Amino acid sequence: MRTTYMAKADEIERKWYVIDAEGKRLGRLASEVAAILRGKYKPEFTPHVDTGDHVIIINAEKVELTGKKWTDKLYYRHSGYKGGLKATRAIDMNKNKPVKMVELAIQGMLPKNALGRKTIKKLHVYEGPEHKHEAQKPEAYELRG
Repeated sequence: MRTTYMAKADEIERKWYVIDAEGKRLGRLASEVAAILRGKYKPEFTPHVDTGDHVIIINAEKVELTGKKWTDKLYYRHSGYKGGLKATRAIDMNKNKPVKMVELAIQGMLPKNALGRKTIKKLHVYEGPEHKHEAQKPEAYELRG
């Protein structure tokens, strides 16, 4: 009888990818990066094991949104006190914290459990075209969409 292959954490070979976010739509970028971080495109993908690769995103400030999302999309945070709900429009978020905007989009597409928290640590986002991971010899990754 044949058994289903289950990947083990110490057998996983991890790669590093660089993705240029300039001119890319935020949602499409986030969904594909989330799949890379989880390792869903790998043949040895196992749902309960972190089989994904590291992703470096550059030019996060040049990401695009469609329609009226720049003015209508809101990012919420709460201080923990009564009446402590704050909202920030997407255009202000992109101007002040473009890295956070991309990270939140990708984090929303990962599992909400310990595996998701471990997976998001393999994401490295930078505002401009420079990054500090040249020693890892990252490969350029071209998005499908």
